[in-house]
Amino acid sequence: MKNRQIFDQVSDMEKQIGELYEQLGDLKGKLSDLLEENHRLAMENHNLRNHLDHSKEDEEETSDNKAEVNKSFPGEGYDNLARLYEEGFHICNLEFGSPRRNEDCIFCLDFLNKTK
Repeated sequence: MKNRQIFDQVSDMEKQIGELYEQLGDLKGKLSDLLEENHRLAMENHNLRNHLDHSKEDEEETSDNKAEVNKSFPGEGYDNLARLYEEGFHICNLEFGSPRRNEDCIFCLDFLNKTK
């Protein structure tokens, strides 16, 4: 009877080892899938970062070009404000449109200097 019990125990262990081997195979497959997905996501992330960097560079170049155009050509609005100031009116946000009393306004002058 003892030999039969030992044989049954060995059979049970063999069955358990087979089940563990099957579980190990399943885990290996899942790990392989996760590694592939991780690699794919890392590549996608890298490509998106490159695209974002190029987009930022393009925006900066565009904004730099616009700033250069704005700096070199103040524009019609600036000319109108300068003309209004020369005609004796305030162009600052504190007293916009009110007449000046034959004296310079430091706020208006500061505004004119900022836009140059």
